[in-house]
Amino acid sequence: MDEEGAKSHAATNFPLISLVVPFYNEEFMVEAFFRAVLPVLRSIPKAQYEVICVNDGSTDSTQQKLLAARASDPHICIIELSRNFGKEAALTAGIHEARGAAIIPFDADLQDPPDIIQQLVARWQEGFDMVLAKRVSRHTDTYVKRGTAALFYRLHNAISDTTIPENTGDFRLMSRQVVEALKQLPENRRFMKGLFAWVGFRTSVVEYVRKPRADGKSKFSGWKLWNLALEGLTSFGTLPLRMWTYIGGTVAGLALFYAAYLILRTLFRGVDVPGYASIITMVLFLGGVQLIGIGMIGEYVGRIYMEAKRRPSYIVRKIYR
Repeated sequence: MDEEGAKSHAATNFPLISLVVPFYNEEFMVEAFFRAVLPVLRSIPKAQYEVICVNDGSTDSTQQKLLAARASDPHICIIELSRNFGKEAALTAGIHEARGAAIIPFDADLQDPPDIIQQLVARWQEGFDMVLAKRVSRHTDTYVKRGTAALFYRLHNAISDTTIPENTGDFRLMSRQVVEALKQLPENRRFMKGLFAWVGFRTSVVEYVRKPRADGKSKFSGWKLWNLALEGLTSFGTLPLRMWTYIGGTVAGLALFYAAYLILRTLFRGVDVPGYASIITMVLFLGGVQLIGIGMIGEYVGRIYMEAKRRPSYIVRKIYR
């Protein structure tokens, strides 16, 4: 459905709601997911629904179970990607395929309560284009994960041009107008939380308590979360690059003060033999500062390199609709 068709759909009493769900090796969650989600979608008054399931290159029986679910409910659409491209790419594929007047990204692990969908739809019907689902508690996360998440939000919002609301994930409702704006963004290295915030629009918030994962385990290791955080920190601002100008200026200024101190000391006290330890310390310190700065530049150059190739974010093997 194009934008005009979606608008006419929304103007009727039966708007189409699209739920976009990435799946990666979730064979133990598929049946439980549909048992929990479908009754909620069916209970939304005066609305139709579709569930866009994106199989992100699963190596288990996730695809077979999705096909079995689709056989019992034609409202289920399956997008099978050619391999595992990552959650951000899978989410992009589902959003691009969704036909609804309202689109809701959702996780397959059921940590986000499905009944919150009704509250998101109610806020959208009040006229909001973006309705965020905000976690009021992260008690299901470890202490380390809670601490690093809080640090990420503070650091990102301090150095980036785009502010990401704290404790909001991908779970939200977006109007067709928001989705059409997202589809105009051409980058293939996508940090979806940042893109959602960047497009703006009239926004409301629904608060909820997140539950523990129903089954299986998270596909995000500490290393993947670190890389995702680095992607977010470098995608929406250049302050990490500009700060090295200030660091370099500060180090150079300190060096000039130290040089002046050495000159004055030599004039008044004569020449002495400098210490080996102090020289090694300064050399290693300055070398480390330079390497960190080069590494930060490399992060941005690497992203320029990947974007310059213009490869697609994902490749679809087959769509079951």
